[in-house]
Amino acid sequence: MIGDCDTRPWGSWQVLDEGDGFKVKRLVVAPHQRLSYQTHEHRAEHWAIVSGKATCVVDGELILAGPGQSIDVEIGQPHRITNMEDETLVLIEVQMGAYTGEDDICRLEDDYGRIPA
Repeated sequence: MIGDCDTRPWGSWQVLDEGDGFKVKRLVVAPHQRLSYQTHEHRAEHWAIVSGKATCVVDGELILAGPGQSIDVEIGQPHRITNMEDETLVLIEVQMGAYTGEDDICRLEDDYGRIPA
């Protein structure tokens, strides 16, 4: 639902727009935090960096990106966003696919113990 927001151990996200086959989120990653290393079965993602510096891993490749730069993640590719800086990282995430629900996350590694047993 548009406007939905959630606080996570690494920061927060808010849904900016949503429709058939897509969802747009604003992600805020706190300094020295990272999201889980994860895959998605039903969606691809496009990350546009707004402020801060992103240190990302996409399918085993290390990618550094700053404001105005973007990163693409295909369906099924393992990926992670990390903020290694002292400044907050803000990015826009565009999810594209047949299903963009929050339960389409398969966590491979997680700093916060959210991997299913």
